[in-house]
Amino acid sequence: MSPDRSQSAYAASAADLALRALDALRGVGGTAMIAEHVERSDDPKAALGAIRFVGADGFAPYLFGDAAFHPQDAMAVAQSFAVFPPPVSTPAPPPAGGAEPWLVAWRDWATAALLARFADGGDAQVGEVLAPRPEGAPVLAASETSQAAPDTLDPAPDTDWQRWSVRMGQLSPLAIPGLDGPVHAAARTDPAPRALAQGATRAVLRRDFPTAARIVRWLALLRSEGVHLPLDPVPLVEHLGLYGGGPRLALDVAIARRLLGLETV
Repeated sequence: MSPDRSQSAYAASAADLALRALDALRGVGGTAMIAEHVERSDDPKAALGAIRFVGADGFAPYLFGDAAFHPQDAMAVAQSFAVFPPPVSTPAPPPAGGAEPWLVAWRDWATAALLARFADGGDAQVGEVLAPRPEGAPVLAASETSQAAPDTLDPAPDTDWQRWSVRMGQLSPLAIPGLDGPVHAAARTDPAPRALAQGATRAVLRRDFPTAARIVRWLALLRSEGVHLPLDPVPLVEHLGLYGGGPRLALDVAIARRLLGLETV
């Protein structure tokens, strides 16, 4: 985000903020959790960058608990957009545009949308000003055996379930209550639930627990919405909770547990 800050500084600050969010989700700590992260940081600019890295997940304590969103938190999130402004125009979805800018745009939109909901009484226009909603969603082929027509270009990236599920995992901050859009619709549409189940299982078998936790969040969200799934996500979530992986993985698992209605995080 800034050439004068190392990636390690941002990563460390993001881990600290994820831990704060996890503690707040468990009912530990005081109010203004996000603002406190910036105020107590030795590197406030890296702390603001961390707000953007953690994104919508920083709102988890307020979405799942009774805590009131503090005005100072709203100011800190808004400041992160002022210091690190998104592009003026939203990036085109792949393959017309680059995947990473598009993913960042979606995650920024999720953060801005929740900020508008909590800070301005549900004024969606505030969120659109900070980060307009991008177009498109990750594309999953209706069948693994489907073929492009002879007179078309090669299929777009992310059409097979392996790559598609990983791409959805990269958008896991959208798998949280209070958000809806094309990405959520893509997750609900057959054969997406099966592809998510396959992707989560594959990641666990490969011991890629961070990716598995991100994909499982979509399964947990779908279960909370009453969507039929080809597997029970609860054992997967419990399995992932047994492994260390830092605050980011722990926060993903905690959010999945709350989505599934489990009592503890």
